[in-house]
Amino acid sequence: MPLRVLILAFDGVEALDFAGPFEVFTTASRVSQRMRPGTAAPFDVASVAHAQRGQPVQARAGLQLLANHTLADSPAADVLIVPGGVVDAPMASPDTLRWMADQAARAKIVASVCTGAFLLAESGVVSNDSVTTHWEDIAELRERFPSLDVREGVRWVDNGRIVSSAGISAGIDMSLHLVERLAGRELAERTARQMDYEWNRNPSQPSSA
Repeated sequence: MPLRVLILAFDGVEALDFAGPFEVFTTASRVSQRMRPGTAAPFDVASVAHAQRGQPVQARAGLQLLANHTLADSPAADVLIVPGGVVDAPMASPDTLRWMADQAARAKIVASVCTGAFLLAESGVVSNDSVTTHWEDIAELRERFPSLDVREGVRWVDNGRIVSSAGISAGIDMSLHLVERLAGRELAERTARQMDYEWNRNPSQPSSA
């Protein structure tokens, strides 16, 4: 049975924070079915937004996204992806924070990209965990959530159930890492190849600063 991957969308989301993981998991499913014809796809990917049904979310820089589900009608996630961007709106939304906390309590894996780590912290999904975020936001994350162990100069941090990545493109590396964890190294490598993407498998390689 496919693992359900839900990706949060909100006004101000960084487009690649959202689209990078979306591309990785959907491509992995497509590649998997080529590798093993007749088998079920490993991932069922959908987006969820705090918006009325049929109302688009406006990503950072103006790109509009139409999510598959609203918070009210979304299914339960096996893998929850929380992207970053300008997170003021979801940080101030009790409904969005409650939805994240409820989903995280049932999910096998919860992952953030970039400033999505702020949302995990604000919703209580992480409290004293090791996390990372975009290099530009490290100091603010430490100041705002002093109980967190905020790691600097890494691509992603994997705590088992909670995984967080640094800025933007690091979310692609992290997502490929999750494909490897959940469906094997071969599929992750073939997915990166299909995307014509040079996968950085080393989480400790410093991000740009």
